[in-house]
Amino acid sequence: MRYMLLIYQDADFERSWADASEADKAELYGKYGEFGALLQERNAFVAGDELALSHTATTVRQDGDDFVVTDGPFAEVAEQLGGYFVVEARDLDEALEFARALPSEVVEVRPIQVQEAVA
Repeated sequence: MRYMLLIYQDADFERSWADASEADKAELYGKYGEFGALLQERNAFVAGDELALSHTATTVRQDGDDFVVTDGPFAEVAEQLGGYFVVEARDLDEALEFARALPSEVVEVRPIQVQEAVA
């Protein structure tokens, strides 16, 4: 079964990331590299990417028959979505094991609903 691991970061992370040293950035990227290697070893990696900073987001909201397009992330929250992995896991327990291995304080784990092709 496929699961999406949504990586959330404190909103202050984006500010501190811009000021982080190259060594600090390399250290964090190294941890994510180790996580990617774990997924590869377990044949669990499907996809994953870092997202651009939240200020680059654009939100589309339906308003009756119209749509409103605004700059910025989906919602005003204390945490921002920073990236994701899609993993192949036997079950929720294995997906949670992968989530615990991520170098992030908050990881949302969600099963992916597979849609049947429409003929």
